[in-house]
Amino acid sequence: MAEAEKKKKKIPKKTHEMPEQNPLERIKNFGEVALGYDFETAKAEAERCLQCERKEGKELCIDGCPVEIDIPKFIKCISEERLDDAVEILKDKNDLPAICGRVCPQEQQCQKYCTLGKGKGRDPVAIGRLERFVADYDMEKGYSAPEYITSLSKKVAIVGSGPAGLTAAGDLAKLGYDVTIYEALHGSGGVLRYGIPEFRLPKAILDKEVGYIKKLGVKLETDVVIGKTILVDELLEEFDAVFIGTGAGAPMFMRIPGENLNGIYSANEFLTRINLMKAYKFPEYDTPIKVGEKVAIIGGGNVTMDSARCALRLGAKESTVVYRRSEEEMPARREEVEHAKEEGVVFKLLTNPVRYLGEDGNVKQMECIEMKLGEPDASGRRRPIPIEGSEFLMDVDTVVVAIGNTPNPLVPSTTEGLETTKRGTIVVNEDGKASIDGVYAGGDITTGAATVISAMGAGKRAARAIDEYLKAK
Repeated sequence: MAEAEKKKKKIPKKTHEMPEQNPLERIKNFGEVALGYDFETAKAEAERCLQCERKEGKELCIDGCPVEIDIPKFIKCISEERLDDAVEILKDKNDLPAICGRVCPQEQQCQKYCTLGKGKGRDPVAIGRLERFVADYDMEKGYSAPEYITSLSKKVAIVGSGPAGLTAAGDLAKLGYDVTIYEALHGSGGVLRYGIPEFRLPKAILDKEVGYIKKLGVKLETDVVIGKTILVDELLEEFDAVFIGTGAGAPMFMRIPGENLNGIYSANEFLTRINLMKAYKFPEYDTPIKVGEKVAIIGGGNVTMDSARCALRLGAKESTVVYRRSEEEMPARREEVEHAKEEGVVFKLLTNPVRYLGEDGNVKQMECIEMKLGEPDASGRRRPIPIEGSEFLMDVDTVVVAIGNTPNPLVPSTTEGLETTKRGTIVVNEDGKASIDGVYAGGDITTGAATVISAMGAGKRAARAIDEYLKAK
């Protein structure tokens, strides 16, 4: 479309909706909820893009992308029906676009800076949905990968195959390095595999994205626990640099009375059994998980929504999110909250558990206290304050605690000289360089639990720094 013609055309204020499974049907299965754009819808949405030009002092969508995608350029290709060019532009910066298009919180990243979205009553361009569309198009036509040949003698070890590790590995392979990923679990992907349910991120999609990384020349070794099977010090004897991307997979609990009763899970165990070990397909897979009729999920993030929605799919009659703040303070994506509501998840807000009551070793009730909101705390959200004398009991037979994670201490505790914080995160500079020469880290192991895309951004920065370090060396 000519620019003059485009200016005359009235740009729709609202983004084009993405088709989804009916809520009444999808709570009976683990199939993907969002079904993706077709070509006509993607083209129409792409045509909403204003194709803003870079001006000094003006923030654009690109500024909100941790992996530095040229967003206007790939969107323009869609509007001009040049889909192969869109794939090339997208994958020049992002090796996991089908994943990002599904789980990245675009509303807090690129779409936050969209000029169109700053207009009164206008939605930003649906950048994430367009990214997914292009990535899915690429997969449908065979998911071809450019041939990269290991041209450098330097070797790099990647510890962990989560989003940070996969991104660092892909970028380093493109630069010509000999890269090997070591993964502790039997399946690759880290939190992408064990933490995100099938209905949000199908594992077939993840497998194809990991397959693309392997096509770039990256070697992948599973069932290797770095810090136990092999030490980081031993890796440094064989490799010229090491990147640590082991994430934050250690669960946090509230440490309240009764927390050791049967029927109380950490979200890590609950989701790992479902996603990695496929408990929802028992007895086809031999790792069952017991879910009662009344399930309570403690927390307010995406992991909480995932757990609450999984509980319904596993047969719970009631799935209740218990959160100590109001909905406005919930860190979960709005889309995930709305999907949970559509599926019948109940929200009990301004409520906090204080103890669990059991019978024959099994949880039966949860004593809670009502909360009110005070002044903002360090997170910027209003601090929850207990209301004295407001305690009440809830009947529950399953509880999932989803209040956050901390880094696994195995690698830091077995690597002498690796500096860490009081929270157990590895100390790094802005490029991901750790306190040991040749060692870099990124993602949740350095920040605590955060988003997939922020971990990918850290992997990309670290890959760039490793390249500079090895070339200088």
